[in-house]
Amino acid sequence: MMEMSMELRCDQAGAPESEQDRYALLRQVISQYEAKESNLIQILHMGQAIFGCLPEDVQRFIGQEMDLPLPRVAGVVSFYSYFSTQPKGRHTIQVCLGTACYVRGGKKVMEALRDHLGIDVGETTADRRFSLEVKRCIGACGLAPAVAIDDVVYKRVDPNRLADILGRHA
Repeated sequence: MMEMSMELRCDQAGAPESEQDRYALLRQVISQYEAKESNLIQILHMGQAIFGCLPEDVQRFIGQEMDLPLPRVAGVVSFYSYFSTQPKGRHTIQVCLGTACYVRGGKKVMEALRDHLGIDVGETTADRRFSLEVKRCIGACGLAPAVAIDDVVYKRVDPNRLADILGRHA
């Protein structure tokens, strides 16, 4: 049996308050899915919903409960972009770097965001306010470059507008 720490690494609204309770809930999920390897992706989705992300200790727990080696679990986590091993910010910024956005200045927008936030793609600000991601297409090609923050898409984004845009999500 794995020893569990009481530290919360990835806060998730609506999840049990203690890490011990989160592990107990995850154990129930694994049991409901009969610990079958064919259900690993569903179990990982539920684990991420419970913990907010899938750090190595959560992956190890899943592997132990399912009788799977950690590299098998970690391989699935690292393969699918939906899964995250790091806590996410309250707001997710997605910069479109599809062809139209890239050609019309998406790269400059990305560089300005990196400078402004002090993080790189895949990282979260120290205050856990923002996470930065790249998307290949947001679907606003005619109004490129585009940036999405949560469910709001900003079109014709100019690096000079970023402070104002980010301020709306403070």
